[in-house]
Amino acid sequence: MKRYTYLGDRITDPTLKGQDCAAVLQKNGKCIRGKNGSMLVQFDSGRRAVVIGRLLRKISQ
Repeated sequence: MKRYTYLGDRITDPTLKGQDCAAVLQKNGKCIRGKNGSMLVQFDSGRRAVVIGRLLRKISQ
């Protein structure tokens, strides 16, 4: 599973800043990405959100 830390920006919900999340995958194993660089992720709390891909940092495992 692909894990990321979401950095957020000044208009991001403060509860999401700095939280770990996992990419929501399609059936073929690829991440769900939008045409504008956004990405669908699921946070550890269970909340799903579309976030800006540039603000995600991969967690090395």
